[in-house]
Amino acid sequence: METRDTQLLAMRPNIEGIILNSQMTADERFQNQTLRPIIKLQNDLLVEVFRNYAAKLKNVFYTLTPERKLHYIENAIQKDIKFRNSIKGMIIGQFTLDEYLHYIQNSSALNKRMMNIVCERLKSNVQIFEYAVAV
Repeated sequence: METRDTQLLAMRPNIEGIILNSQMTADERFQNQTLRPIIKLQNDLLVEVFRNYAAKLKNVFYTLTPERKLHYIENAIQKDIKFRNSIKGMIIGQFTLDEYLHYIQNSSALNKRMMNIVCERLKSNVQIFEYAVAV
């Protein structure tokens, strides 16, 4: 029987171009081995969660210029603690036990890395966000 950790690791996408070397800090290694694959795996969910977030805030996001949309995404992730914690939970829930034990040793710095990656991923997907009219 496969363990939860084995199943989680098997689901993660392989990201071409990630280089791991002995000069990396433990946090850089964690970012590249754990955070980036998990965030890529969770991309569709993160996009849908942001759509829901924008809808709950009266769809103001969809009226903004492209530049302001990017700022809106940054602001949502950096300043809305409930939204930020929700995203963190979606990512932390994909950690193996060992990854979680590593994460809790330096969660503040790793949270910053995590949110920066999520922010960039949402910003790179900004063109797919469309106004959804409620039926």
